[in-house]
Amino acid sequence: MRRDGVPPRRTAAVIAGSALVLAAAACGDDPAPERARPAAQESVLVFASSADPAILDPAFHSDGESSRVTSQIFETLVTTEPGGTGVAPGLAESWKVGADADVYTFTLRPGVRFHDGEPLTAAAVCANFERWYNFTGLAQSDSVSYYWVTVFRGFAKNESRTLRKSLYGGCEARDDRTVELRLTEPSAAVLSALTLSSFGIASPKALTAYRADEVAGTAGAPRFTGTFGTRHPIGTGPFRFAGWIPGDRLELVRNDDYWGEKARLDKIVFRPIEKTADRARALLAGAVHAFDYADPADLETLRKAGAQVLERASFNMGYLGFSQKTPIMRDRRIRRAIAHAIDREKIVRTRYGAGAKVAEAFMPDSLWGHSEDFARYDHDVAEARRLVAASGVADPVLEFCYPSGVSRAYMVDPEGNFRLMRADLEAAGLTVRPKVLRWSPDYLDATRAGDCPLYLLGWNSDFGDPDNFLGTFFQSFSHQWSFRNEKIFRVLDAAEKEPEQAVRERLYRRANALLADFVPGVPYAQSPSFSAAARNVTGWTPSPVLPSDSFARVALR
Repeated sequence: MRRDGVPPRRTAAVIAGSALVLAAAACGDDPAPERARPAAQESVLVFASSADPAILDPAFHSDGESSRVTSQIFETLVTTEPGGTGVAPGLAESWKVGADADVYTFTLRPGVRFHDGEPLTAAAVCANFERWYNFTGLAQSDSVSYYWVTVFRGFAKNESRTLRKSLYGGCEARDDRTVELRLTEPSAAVLSALTLSSFGIASPKALTAYRADEVAGTAGAPRFTGTFGTRHPIGTGPFRFAGWIPGDRLELVRNDDYWGEKARLDKIVFRPIEKTADRARALLAGAVHAFDYADPADLETLRKAGAQVLERASFNMGYLGFSQKTPIMRDRRIRRAIAHAIDREKIVRTRYGAGAKVAEAFMPDSLWGHSEDFARYDHDVAEARRLVAASGVADPVLEFCYPSGVSRAYMVDPEGNFRLMRADLEAAGLTVRPKVLRWSPDYLDATRAGDCPLYLLGWNSDFGDPDNFLGTFFQSFSHQWSFRNEKIFRVLDAAEKEPEQAVRERLYRRANALLADFVPGVPYAQSPSFSAAARNVTGWTPSPVLPSDSFARVALR
């Protein structure tokens, strides 16, 4: 899904300067009415999104709103089980993992066709992998093809020193329905990673016809000059693209030729409404049927008004990060002092909603491999003061960055969290200098570069594997954390490559213990998030992995 550390790209740049009209879409229906009360003969769900999608080509998005839409249009080889985090069949009805976890063999479902009528074959699947692997130029930037770079690391011909040897070793169509995916080294995490919407399988014919790979501009502001990702996104999913007026609405219609059970809705209309409070008001006014990221403070009002409040299981983690680019943060005694100084219980109790709890590790406690058999840092001001004195740092001063213009399930009120932490740190004898930065791009750029000694961030999981937390953060050097700990790196490398599940679990437990001893930061909160829906919405099962919900089973009664 989207990682929270990557800002959605601005729609204006993605659309390449021209508004799209619904009349140019694949479906000639009129736009949905302003209010969410469709005509009797048509079942139309109006969903309030927080923003427009960045792009409708799965390979090029990393933001949640793009993922939400493309998950209805495109399908992946494997998917996430409804309401859970396990891997379930998608376009592949079954799969086999080689003994060394470096060969994955998928058997495709029979009779599947893309929205343009082309058949889904093993050759079509391999064409998608080869497309991703052979990206060039701007398409190799991790701000453009983020998830390919994150999971598969590199390309056929890397054009940047920051890219690594690719994990992708080739794709072979053994017959029309058998795909053999080869890796250059073992990775037991790849199967879960392939549930990401960014690995949605597109029609090879449409990719060529609508110039999917034409990218201009810069890494920070790419312009997709082809029309695949703006007017002709063609997958195999239960809904087809119908049209998009940026800033107003994006429409999908039911795919009546879908290979499986047909969607229950005739149409979905996504309406961008930036502010959470405005989305709530639109729901209560009957202008929309549903929205995500409800403010915990609004939940009781929504319930009293008759709306449904749906809880997503906690699959995130908020943390106070340390950048060891700053010399004072290289002293483990200072890092441990901070860990003891922070009253995490008070922060969760006063700043989070129902269901939130203290995070003890850099992964949620609902994820396999979680363990709390490691060093603990209970709130202890006296111990924090002792460690500061033992460090020998006279009058220690810490610059503490926090963001404005953002709210996340793991960090609902950044300024409120900062104020509580600042008081705790100063009580332990540390001087805090606050630095507030706008979330995008200033704060994200500063934390990625390691320019904030202390900072507030978090993570919503992309897929249900510890590699998506511990591996993403700590498997190799990153400027954000700015440390090298070869012991931690080696354990996480081994955990990703290990094919035996029981051994992987032991390795991730070991990694949690090493991290607690090293103290690269302080995990402090994990929290459910909430969605809201009108009382007549049925069949919506919120996934812990945001936001990959399928709307195929959603209906209006």
